[in-house]
Amino acid sequence: MRIGVLAFQGDFARHINAVTGHGAEAVAVRTPEGVERSDAMIIPGGESTTIGMLCERFGLLEVIRDRIAGGMPVFGTCAGAILLAREIVESDQVRFGSLDIGIRRNAYGRQRESFEADIELASGGTFRGVFIRAPKIERVGTGISVLGSLDGNPVLIARDGIWAATFHPELTADRRIHAEFLEYAATVATGV
Repeated sequence: MRIGVLAFQGDFARHINAVTGHGAEAVAVRTPEGVERSDAMIIPGGESTTIGMLCERFGLLEVIRDRIAGGMPVFGTCAGAILLAREIVESDQVRFGSLDIGIRRNAYGRQRESFEADIELASGGTFRGVFIRAPKIERVGTGISVLGSLDGNPVLIARDGIWAATFHPELTADRRIHAEFLEYAATVATGV
């Protein structure tokens, strides 16, 4: 299984390391051909308007949108979650719009208000999340599963192969969330 990691911004190298650490192949993706050769994708953090514009400029926007609509698993973290959202509060920026959520950019404040916190996982236990200029999910559409929450607010969600996290799981040594996404993506790829 090949996991494409969108490599315009963000710490895509850490996502690649997290994926390869679990035995899957991971490649940096910057072209439509790279998207087409991927079985699943990770869209990392960074600045969501810039990532969206670069995807549009280099012809990836529609290709990624079509692959997601066709069932390709995708995991968006921080800016990636923003780009996956159907609604971005007070913004008409370019996005994939594949996930029925409403999200607010920089909801916890600026860079200096970044923080770490324990996320309550629906599966039990906690995960130490790193929130950097993090967005906040303000509306969750029908059929979306909340996999993790912080102070009662969803911060890790999934629906039909689309996963989104408002934090940065790649910035910790804990690789459980990447492992769960890879396990899900493998079931989609094999049909099991």
